[in-house]
Amino acid sequence: CPWGAPSTTSISCSLADVMSEQLAKELQLEEENAAFPEVVAAAEGPFITGENIDTSSDLMLAQMLQMEFDREYDAQLRREEKKINGDSKVSISFENYRKVHPYDSDSSEDEVDWQDTRHDPYRADKPTTTPRRGFIGKGKDITTKHDEVVCGRKNTARMENFAPEFQVGDGIGMDLKLSNQVFNALKQHAYSEERRSARLHEKKEHSTAEKAVDPKTRLLLYKMVNSGMLETITGCISTGKESVVFHAYGGNSATEDKVIPPECAIKVFKTTLNEFKNRDKYIKDDYRFKDRFSKLNPRKIIRMWAEKEMHNLTRMQDAGIPCPQVVILKKHVLVMSFIGQDQVPAPKLKDVTLSSEDMKKAYYQILNMMQQLYRECNLVHADLSEYNMLWHDGKVWLIDVSQSVEPTHPHGLEFLFRDCRNVSQFFQKGGVAEALNERELFNAVSGLNITADNEVDFQAEIEALEKMNEDHVQNHGKKLSTFSSDGDPPIYDE
Repeated sequence: CPWGAPSTTSISCSLADVMSEQLAKELQLEEENAAFPEVVAAAEGPFITGENIDTSSDLMLAQMLQMEFDREYDAQLRREEKKINGDSKVSISFENYRKVHPYDSDSSEDEVDWQDTRHDPYRADKPTTTPRRGFIGKGKDITTKHDEVVCGRKNTARMENFAPEFQVGDGIGMDLKLSNQVFNALKQHAYSEERRSARLHEKKEHSTAEKAVDPKTRLLLYKMVNSGMLETITGCISTGKESVVFHAYGGNSATEDKVIPPECAIKVFKTTLNEFKNRDKYIKDDYRFKDRFSKLNPRKIIRMWAEKEMHNLTRMQDAGIPCPQVVILKKHVLVMSFIGQDQVPAPKLKDVTLSSEDMKKAYYQILNMMQQLYRECNLVHADLSEYNMLWHDGKVWLIDVSQSVEPTHPHGLEFLFRDCRNVSQFFQKGGVAEALNERELFNAVSGLNITADNEVDFQAEIEALEKMNEDHVQNHGKKLSTFSSDGDPPIYDE
């Protein structure tokens, strides 16, 4: 029984018997006969070679048969490799499918060792250095550092220094030689891709998207909540080309001159100028920001844009024009009073349906506000339309005044004429019979009393006035206080 206790029989023998090879062979034969009692004599076949091979064991015969089959299978794979590869520089290998490793087989010396495909093909087996003289060899065998093959291999090896995001491949088994033109093109492309990836990452991290804010803006909002100025921020209420507006409830902390309203509107100006790149004309010629304007720094332009809206709203509030009340300005985040109630913003004038009396009342109110804005605030809205006027508590409120400029702006009168056209067309379509046309409304607001038979001549006189004012600024170094007029503009009342 194989699990039984072994019988301990001690056989005394001399040292000569222990060192005898004949005795060792006899003991081995006894062990094999005990393991394989039935021995079948096998006839020698053509695959059995050698004189000292013992074929009395079935195990030995099976191993010999398997080894012979593996050798024939590997030889067939080698023939297939030679047939497929031929003289091609790019070769394939069936090494993973071989049964016997080359170091165990009787392969010839001209076969490629399996370790040859594991080294770096871009570097020589023995490192060679180019001497200071710049060449090696003599006569016809001279090779300079500008040799095409040498430079090609160096360029291929230098591709490893590209950014990890730029895939260059492994090149195992291929002796690649890149010319200088191809390498330089790949290098420039790799650098361009790296810079583009950095720009995309920066844009994602530092820009304000449709309804999301970047981490720096989010930190400003958190500070406002933590300081007690705001109680909570409920969510986004509107989005536009230049800003995103959020609703918030005011906190308990109040300063000496500022009282936090119960409901606030947080206007976050977008930190990218992709949507209104041409809006620099509203700020670069404004004397209040002309010295600080820098077209090469978009972030400063955004902060100046928010600061400009704060100053314009302050002027309008001092003149008594219905508009949001400024609470605080932090960089590009402007906190104002909320025009609406219970998180519901007041509707725009284009979205509300008014009766004929309310429409007429709204028209005269807007006419008076335009005159106040021009005379008392010394401002032109520059983007006045039914989209920037809200209807709340039975009256019109003006919003979005970040682009507002003074009448002495190089394009101030043009902006005023455009506002008059938008207002006249809206109320004429709304059924207000008393609505003036754009030229009459322009004269009523500005008091310039420009007389022209058609719109083209009217705009030509406006451009002439702007040119006269611009020449005066260049010659005298200061702007005109008002344009020459026959008197104060008439006040239209209902």
